[in-house]
Amino acid sequence: MDDVLDEWNTAMIKEEIEKQQKEDENAETSTTKKRKQISHFQSMARALLSAIVEQLGSFISSEFTLTATVKQEVQKLETKFRTIQAVLNDAEKRQLKEEAVKLWLDKLKCVSYEMDDVLDEWNTAMIKEEIEKQQKDEEKAETSTTKKRKVWPLISVPNLFQHRDIAHKIKELNEKLDEINKEREVYGFELSRAIEEVVERPKTTSYVDVFDILGRDRVKDHLVSILLGKGTEKEKLPHVISLVGMGGMGKTTLAQLAFNHHEVMDHFEERIWVCVPKPFDQCRFAKAIVEALGVRDFNTTELQSLLEKICELIGGKKFFLVFDDVWTEDYAMWKPIRDALKSCGSQSSKILVTTRKGKVAKMMESANTIKLEELSEEDCWLVFSKIAFFDKDPKQCEQLEVLGKQISKKCKGLPLAAKTLGSLMHFKKSKEEWKNVLDSNLWELEDVERGLFVPLLLSYFDLPSPLKRCFSYCAVFPKDHAFNVNELVHMWTAHGFVESKGNMEVEIMGREYFDNLVIHSFFQEDIYGYKMHDIVHDFAQLITKNECFIINSDIELESDYNNTRHLRLVIPKETQFPVSIDSAKNLRTLIFFNQGGYNISNLFQNFRLLRVLTLECRMKLPHTVENLIHLRYLILFNCNEVLPEAICNLCNLQYLEITQASGSVFTKLPQGIGKLINLRHLIGEHFLIPRGIGRLISLRTLKCFSISDEDSERCKLRELKNLNHLQGSFEIRGLGNLVDISEAKNAQLKKKIHLRELKLSFKKGKDRGWWDDRVPNAVDPNDKRMERDVLFLNALEPPQDLELLDIRWYQGTTMSPNWLMSLTKLKTVSIDSVAKLMSLPPLGKFPLLELLTIWNVCSLKKVGVEFLGIESENKKQDIIFPNLKHLMFLWLEEWEEWIGIGGKEDANCITVMPRLQKLEIHCCRKLKSLSDFLRTIPLNKLVIAGCPIIKKRCQRETGEDWHTISHIPNIHLPEHGKLDEIIKTAREQSSSSA
Repeated sequence: MDDVLDEWNTAMIKEEIEKQQKEDENAETSTTKKRKQISHFQSMARALLSAIVEQLGSFISSEFTLTATVKQEVQKLETKFRTIQAVLNDAEKRQLKEEAVKLWLDKLKCVSYEMDDVLDEWNTAMIKEEIEKQQKDEEKAETSTTKKRKVWPLISVPNLFQHRDIAHKIKELNEKLDEINKEREVYGFELSRAIEEVVERPKTTSYVDVFDILGRDRVKDHLVSILLGKGTEKEKLPHVISLVGMGGMGKTTLAQLAFNHHEVMDHFEERIWVCVPKPFDQCRFAKAIVEALGVRDFNTTELQSLLEKICELIGGKKFFLVFDDVWTEDYAMWKPIRDALKSCGSQSSKILVTTRKGKVAKMMESANTIKLEELSEEDCWLVFSKIAFFDKDPKQCEQLEVLGKQISKKCKGLPLAAKTLGSLMHFKKSKEEWKNVLDSNLWELEDVERGLFVPLLLSYFDLPSPLKRCFSYCAVFPKDHAFNVNELVHMWTAHGFVESKGNMEVEIMGREYFDNLVIHSFFQEDIYGYKMHDIVHDFAQLITKNECFIINSDIELESDYNNTRHLRLVIPKETQFPVSIDSAKNLRTLIFFNQGGYNISNLFQNFRLLRVLTLECRMKLPHTVENLIHLRYLILFNCNEVLPEAICNLCNLQYLEITQASGSVFTKLPQGIGKLINLRHLIGEHFLIPRGIGRLISLRTLKCFSISDEDSERCKLRELKNLNHLQGSFEIRGLGNLVDISEAKNAQLKKKIHLRELKLSFKKGKDRGWWDDRVPNAVDPNDKRMERDVLFLNALEPPQDLELLDIRWYQGTTMSPNWLMSLTKLKTVSIDSVAKLMSLPPLGKFPLLELLTIWNVCSLKKVGVEFLGIESENKKQDIIFPNLKHLMFLWLEEWEEWIGIGGKEDANCITVMPRLQKLEIHCCRKLKSLSDFLRTIPLNKLVIAGCPIIKKRCQRETGEDWHTISHIPNIHLPEHGKLDEIIKTAREQSSSSA
């Protein structure tokens, strides 16, 4: 039967090859005349082949048994891939003008993807075999195996059928590659060696401030003067200013300069920046304004309600709105928004619009229109040379100047082109390299966007293969997308784009890739983080045409998505799932926002090759999720309270992020979580973690670990023992539920040397972190919590390189664990809701501490020299809190005394808080006076709220403590602080700085 099927499949393959050859012949005759036009081209073929060749080598040398036939077939594949790899550099450039070459690369890439899937399928089987081996070893070590088998369902291992299946697939791929290899000879490609190694990025990425050299000083000054001008009653409201110019002309940059100008910031009460959606959608646009004003939880989609909310937020205020990248010319779409803004803003409010279309400026009835022209040759050269010659030897610059000016002229006055080419030439040292760029035949291509794509092409072809794949992948994100760098790096890693280098963590290498792309001007930093310029995004979509799609209800769907690899899909409410998407069987990325009630179980049947899946999961995740055996990256938004056990069969999973619809919901992780042995990042706060997480020794990120007093099946603190690769920030909640001190000791936190932030919460019962009320647990007089917490804190010795320490709900009367003074690198400390603490630890000894928050310490009555860390054998010339910049005391209900150093011997030799900039004291109603050392501190801002005694003593000129604070330029003494703002500030201060 197998032979019959093989014969049938071979016939089908040959028929397909003949069909493709005829198409090639037709395409080749149509390209005899040299085409000077950029068509869609395959950008990732070389990078994909590099990865395949590496995998094939590993496959051949694998410790797992291969039959002689399979091994021979794999060796053939490797040889053919390497032969083709040698000509890809020439092929990728020739495809721009030769349609036949593009089709050849299409076929090559399809085979490469298929090979990648086959190899990954085999590797997955090997991983499952390893998991089962571990399972059997553990079962032998257990006296009872019944319970263990419930946690570890049996997994099938590679068997004879799988051997035959993979042999069959490899044989088919070899036949396809034979045909492709024969066609290679017809085209006569030149042998060449492409750039494969990623160059280490320079020590600094902000090597020049392009904003200062754009040649737009006069335009900028003119724009700022208009914004600062007073409105008149005769003017139409709102006052609209339009910046008009073609793509890459610097409109957004100029708007950013004006938006962040110090006089503009002082002039307006509200400044709002909105990227205008394309196609234009009134509700999305209005909602973006509401969110830009700080309201994130206003969920209505009704235009009238949104406009009313905008008026409520900016009513009567002098506002400055920037609408970036407006395309719509439909006045009817704009009018309701204009009318709303007209009715609620003050006379001096302004709206700044950036657009490529003069008709938009007229439609919006602009009072001022500024048309951006091309830069002069001199200014264009200035932009180019400042970047290209940065940090180069002056003699070398002199030798390259003539060539540089010729290259600069090709920018045709476009700032983005000058910046892109400058970034490219910065890495080229010799005259020969510069001349190669000047003489490149890419300049002969027909202008697209007035020549902007050619500089991008030159810079793109100069990238190493891995960076090409990383850049082109970004086409799956929409325009104006604010990139989360860590999220992007994890996606790149899931697809295998990031190559390992020695002992360097793959995430660090991925960040190096991103920084390289920033240096090459493929990303730019703005007020929201990192974004792609619109033209760069258009370029990314060009080079991934038919591979990357962004689909929502406003876009007409294609009929066939068979070659689509990466898809962003938004299904709004009351919208049907597009049936044509089911043809996208080869999807590797799916970013899916499902608001239309689509049955997600179909996803796991249709898209089995996914590596990356982001899913809005409002319904229960079906067991068919286990079909996604290639999956590396999974994000679940609005997740259900229980995850299915089937998710534990995704043994390739590296990144799992789960967010709940609200902070009150806890997600119960499946019992078999320990099978995800490749998991590196487990992101989320409200997890019920079962036993077995200790097996995940590859974990780099585990944000939160909760200890329960209810579920005997829940994970114990000792399972942290071997998770020594944990990095960044880590929080342990529910420490008040511990009863056995050995649990704390066996966690061995001190071995987690890569941790930089540690939060310890001693709350008893269910601990929801910041979602909990700031009310201490009721204290049972028979409870041994006070003694226990002191012992547990001492046992939880952290690594010495911590930079942030947060302790809350602690019930001990003292806080001086043996390890505290060894944390010499601490920059942030927060002590919160510690009801029984009688005195503060000697925090003044920490040499690098910058931010200190003490709040809700109910029993503290006195803050004295013990807090400063001054001892009786004090040495002269001590500096206490040498780097502290911000100090906060909040809700210290019993605090009465703040004793300084006035009575201390050698007080004049002691310097206290020499760098403190801001001091805040909130809701300390019994505090009688301020410390005497405040008069010597160079404070810039003092805030005292809800402290009636102190407020009276600090009254200007008359108060008893006025002489202590009179030198401080900004003193605020409100009756009561704004509770929400105080809590928000404290949360931000004590949260992760990452």
